[in-house]
Amino acid sequence: MTFCHQFSPAFTRRDMLKTSANGFGLMALASLLGSSASGAENPLAVRTPHFKAKAKRVIFLFMHGGPSQVDTFDFKPELKKRDGQPFPGQKPRVQFAATGNLLASPWEFKPGGKSGTLVSDLFPHVRDRADDLCVIKSIHADNSAHGGALLQLHTGSDTFVRPSIGSWLTYGLGSENQNLPGFITINPTLSHGGVGNWSSAFLPAAYQGTPIGHSGIKCKDAKLRDITNDSMPADLQRMQLDLVQKMNAKHLQGSGPDQALEGRINSYELAYRMQTEAPSLMDIKDESKETLALYGIDEEPTDNFGRQCLLARRFAEKGVRFIQCSHSYKWDQHDNLKKGHETNAREVDKPIAGLLADLKRRGLLEDTLVWWGGEFGRTPTAQGNRDGRDHNPHAFSMWMAGGGAKGGTSVGSTDDFGYFATENKVHLHDLHATILHLMGMDHEKLTYKHAGRDFRLTDVAGRVVREVLA
Repeated sequence: MTFCHQFSPAFTRRDMLKTSANGFGLMALASLLGSSASGAENPLAVRTPHFKAKAKRVIFLFMHGGPSQVDTFDFKPELKKRDGQPFPGQKPRVQFAATGNLLASPWEFKPGGKSGTLVSDLFPHVRDRADDLCVIKSIHADNSAHGGALLQLHTGSDTFVRPSIGSWLTYGLGSENQNLPGFITINPTLSHGGVGNWSSAFLPAAYQGTPIGHSGIKCKDAKLRDITNDSMPADLQRMQLDLVQKMNAKHLQGSGPDQALEGRINSYELAYRMQTEAPSLMDIKDESKETLALYGIDEEPTDNFGRQCLLARRFAEKGVRFIQCSHSYKWDQHDNLKKGHETNAREVDKPIAGLLADLKRRGLLEDTLVWWGGEFGRTPTAQGNRDGRDHNPHAFSMWMAGGGAKGGTSVGSTDDFGYFATENKVHLHDLHATILHLMGMDHEKLTYKHAGRDFRLTDVAGRVVREVLA
């Protein structure tokens, strides 16, 4: 016997699918709002900080390779005076490679702004923003090799798999924009730790960094993968996703906690929502000619990093919690120091100054912490044909601007030659603790239980560097 059911013209097959999909959609929405059957909460929901924050977001300008502190922000007149002489102290017991005698900086240092902060001629545009900078001259770390040094800089550990600082901040504070990731890394390096530098490790997968392109391509060609679907309209995408999510949720309910599956469910929802904002954010054609010129876009050699910095401002404006721009892998001058550092600085100097100026005029610098630096510094002693410097994790410079950092100041110091941090030494754990503090987080309380113990970004160390705070 054949049964035939006829729909009335007012209720088509498409209407039936849409009606069913609404039920699936409500289920997905309930999951996002923390009221699903499994009780899962929206991992990117905004959370209250431990105390009032000075900064709401971080932009990290990462100089991959290790800029030389004695050639950028740590002026050493004694180094110039004793150029070519043997280093009078004891060199580190463990060195990355052998070095020779002292090497004076080939660049002059000049005061910038009302503060008179000394900045080398490598960074004339950044020097003009000196009153915004808090230069920390006494940073030190533990690893003289790029891979371990990058991992320690980004995760706090050079030996174990740990979550990135961007993941920790997104875990602790959530995201101000539910249509975008909380943590974005633009043109990240694929070497020296690779994805480990933006990994969420044992934190839920929702807190992992979302890469835009990689260091092997230009920023203008970098895309968020699969962010648009021109072959299927949004309503059909929603129906398709709702069906997949219903099956995933059913599986999760039966299997119990499954971090990988929970992360997949959340990533599918986020990817769908990102279609509404991400494509327009990645398109900079609505920016004025004056703004493009400010960042050095459509000019050489500033176009590539200028685009990264402009995208960082656009993402910051839309509530992304942590944005990283990477200038990779360029600052490792064991030889050709003068040519290499000059080329590198020309590529980033104008874009960085443009970013600071643009944030400030838009009222964003006040609650956006801009952080600049590399994985270590360089030795004051020479390599190569007296035109290079070796890796030096014992002393290097970083600076912060905005977001509650005290502009126009310097913190800590190194010895007369810039080889070792001496006064008010700031370990990377201290730096991380200070960044968390500016974001309203107590580094000792921001913990995650894993493998039987509570973990944190600063492990069992770290202090807030109060001199940095405005």
